[in-house]
Amino acid sequence: SVSVILLNSRPHSKSKPMLTERRLSGEETSNKQEEDQVEGQGSHVLNMPKESLLAMTLQMLVPFLLAGFGTVSAGMVLDIVQHWEAFQFITEIFILVPALLGLKGNLEMTLASRLSTAVNVGKMDSPIEKWNLIIGNLALKQVQATVVGFLAAVAAVVLGWIPEGKFQMSHAVLLCSSSVATAFIASLLQGIIMVGVIVGSKKTGINPDNVATPIAASFGDLITLAILAWISQGLYKCLDSYPYVSSLVCAFFMCLTPLWIVISSKHPASRTLLYSGWEPVITAMVISSIGGLILDKTVSDPNLAGIVVYTPVISGIGGNLVAIQSSRISTHLHFHCVPGEVPDEAKGCYYPCRTFCGTGANHRSAQVLLLLLIPGHLIFLYTIHLMKSGHTTLTPIFMSVYLAAALLQVLLLLCIADWMVHSMWRSGKDPDSFSIPYLTALGDLLGTGLLAISFHFLWLIGDQDSDVGD
Repeated sequence: SVSVILLNSRPHSKSKPMLTERRLSGEETSNKQEEDQVEGQGSHVLNMPKESLLAMTLQMLVPFLLAGFGTVSAGMVLDIVQHWEAFQFITEIFILVPALLGLKGNLEMTLASRLSTAVNVGKMDSPIEKWNLIIGNLALKQVQATVVGFLAAVAAVVLGWIPEGKFQMSHAVLLCSSSVATAFIASLLQGIIMVGVIVGSKKTGINPDNVATPIAASFGDLITLAILAWISQGLYKCLDSYPYVSSLVCAFFMCLTPLWIVISSKHPASRTLLYSGWEPVITAMVISSIGGLILDKTVSDPNLAGIVVYTPVISGIGGNLVAIQSSRISTHLHFHCVPGEVPDEAKGCYYPCRTFCGTGANHRSAQVLLLLLIPGHLIFLYTIHLMKSGHTTLTPIFMSVYLAAALLQVLLLLCIADWMVHSMWRSGKDPDSFSIPYLTALGDLLGTGLLAISFHFLWLIGDQDSDVGD
């Protein structure tokens, strides 16, 4: 197979967090390079499987639409649950929403990207190695989900209450319990689904880079939001009669953390990430929480109530598209470059045309993703309209402003992804583990921020529809 030829021909390997155990020593590397020079360029022709433009587009389209309808469903759920008691009396739950929905970018999409690259470079050909890799990564993900869930609750407390000088311990414990339990359960369910998608893609011959990250997000938002709403409302109802329930729920999930640490430490790749993989995950959580603060303040304004249903859509779609591009660039680098070295076109100062102008596989994928954006959003907007959800009529001015915000968001994200992935590879970091958390968190922040600005603009020019869908 191509993977076997690849592994036998060149010392391509993951940077530190992934595939480190297959990295050749400096002496072996130099010997191999000499052999490559003797053999000529023929050995590089089979480096990476070829895919046609049509095949790439179709492989991206179906998961993109599936993920989009997942975000639409999440937006409709959020539009409903914002009227529940827990969300009305503890509005800081809205700060948790982007941070917890962002776990799919921090953890699920990162897992999908790591396993996609592992499939493409032949790391999952051996059944024993495959299941060690899967189990180690799933256990690592549960550790990260529990810690990030707890820190997201702390961030919600700080961002929501400290500036106002109000603090209520029972509400803080409820936030913590809801966040930790939601992160743990949602992460476990989505991780199992993700492994199934990766293994299935390998068996059917589909490039997992094109399908894994969007499918990771397809029902991720809906599952996470539904679990958060259900747990928050249930704990809120227990607050007066059984105030200790929230504390017990939080303690139970936190006590499982040592078990997951032991399991994840048994595999070299996940053991490395157990110590070094926290920076992007925690930073991304903080960035998403700032987006949550914007959402919390915007939802509190009755004139801007319509923003709720569209927030998961614009944030989710942007994150899905940039995750595909990031995963593809990362896989391309693993095939063609050793860690620390980047292709000639990626050297020097970055400029936006570098991302979109060209005939390379990554240029074509960026162009296809941009072409999918506007038709996709139109389909999702019309779906929300048909379901009579939301608080805004689809006027031409609203659709123009919304699509302009979505287009600007994705343009910025694709440019940032191109620069970030190459920069991380140049510095020796694994883009699969480091780039996607930052990019999806930026997608949340940019999406929520641009959407809030759009709704403020629409309100100022008189395009006001706050009661539609109530």
